[in-house]
Amino acid sequence: MGDVSDAIPGPRLGSRILVTWIELTLVGITGGLLGDTVGGPPGFIVYLLTTLLTVAILFYNVNALVAWWVRAAGAGDD
Repeated sequence: MGDVSDAIPGPRLGSRILVTWIELTLVGITGGLLGDTVGGPPGFIVYLLTTLLTVAILFYNVNALVAWWVRAAGAGDD
């Protein structure tokens, strides 16, 4: 008989790390180039938005992993 946790697929940690790295790289390069191109105070706002978006990407991906762990832990409670 299979365990309940066998029914829930793994979080694909390697894939999540790769996708996060690609997202952060694209956002960082795009925000840096756009902020440098605009320059001045609007460029600073672009840099701040880039930082905010970077934090949002990290929170989203960490939340996806934590949500999987919570679902996996809850599946064993039945």
